Amino acid sequence: MQKDYYQILGIPRTSSTDEIKKAYYKLAHQFHPDKKDGNEEKFKEVNEAYQILSDKEKRAQYDKFGTVFGNGGNPGGGAAGGGFGGNVNWEDVMGGFGSGGIEDIFEMFGGGFGGSRDPQHVKRGHDLEMELEVSLESVLSDSEKEIPVLKNIKCDRCDGNGAEPGTKIKECFTCRGSGHVQQFRKTIFGTFTQSSVCPECNGEGTKPEVPCNVCRGEGRIKKEEKIKIKIPEGVDNNQIIKVKGKGDAGKRGGAYGDLYIRIFVKPHPVFQRKGDNLYLKQNITFSQAVLGDKIDVKTLDGNEVVMKVPSGVESGKILKISGKGIPRFNGFGRGDLFVQLVVETPQKLNKKQKELLEQLRDSGL
Repeated sequence: MQKDYYQILGIPRTSSTDEIKKAYYKLAHQFHPDKKDGNEEKFKEVNEAYQILSDKEKRAQYDKFGTVFGNGGNPGGGAAGGGFGGNVNWEDVMGGFGSGGIEDIFEMFGGGFGGSRDPQHVKRGHDLEMELEVSLESVLSDSEKEIPVLKNIKCDRCDGNGAEPGTKIKECFTCRGSGHVQQFRKTIFGTFTQSSVCPECNGEGTKPEVPCNVCRGEGRIKKEEKIKIKIPEGVDNNQIIKVKGKGDAGKRGGAYGDLYIRIFVKPHPVFQRKGDNLYLKQNITFSQAVLGDKIDVKTLDGNEVVMKVPSGVESGKILKISGKGIPRFNGFGRGDLFVQLVVETPQKLNKKQKELLEQLRDSGL
């Protein structure tokens, strides 16, 4: 005979997720084996009903077929383990384990051999990701920035344990401190015991006797914190810097997550970056292009270097100044500075300049 999970929890089929959870909590406390009038069989039955109806996919399958494959029965209502013949629709059977199909069966078996989630892992805070914009000049050397981060931090009032000062942290009544509960599942392959996270304490094994008035039992509050970030030289666009332990605080004393900073380098009005190299356009006069010269070229760090312009150079010619680019991120050397020469055509000439150019023109230049 198939079980009516809605009848077991004493709720209508139209019940919401919150109504299902509320009914489960009430009955779990009523039938808990540790209580004087507890009933272990009823407790297991209530837990089984909750595990099915609180899961969206399992509930939908139960509502459609009257059973959940992996929890006893087949679409025809026969008992599991009674052979693989008859009118079993294998497409429905495999579909009953969720989108993963047969993979979900093995996942279920894997969870059935005493596996449980580590409460400290459950409580670990989330990792955070932020974007940070830096200037091109700043990547020439290691630097440090202090940035504000809105995040969950440990609650000062309860020191992160979630309990009002002067009150105790008590063992979870439902899982008896283990952080997980056992489920007994009848499948077409037999009966298996599966461990799942306790819905009462969310796998933590404990609960505050009186929740903290500030953090409401979370052990953490949302607050802006200023964090110092070390930015290594040579960092480039979209590189990510990891700051360990500077993410969200975990619940009730759980470990902090990590903070990931995605770097964006602002475009420069003069220099263009390509990898570890820099590119610069440098204007020269007509006479410098023809006769050659030594000119001062400003580098990204604000200093100047002398560069030789060869005689007869054409506009657009690119010359290289070694080692004046961006420091390499791996710490070995620097890129180069490439200077593109742009020969200026004079727009206004005085009388003497015009006469000289006319003489040059008449001489064939």
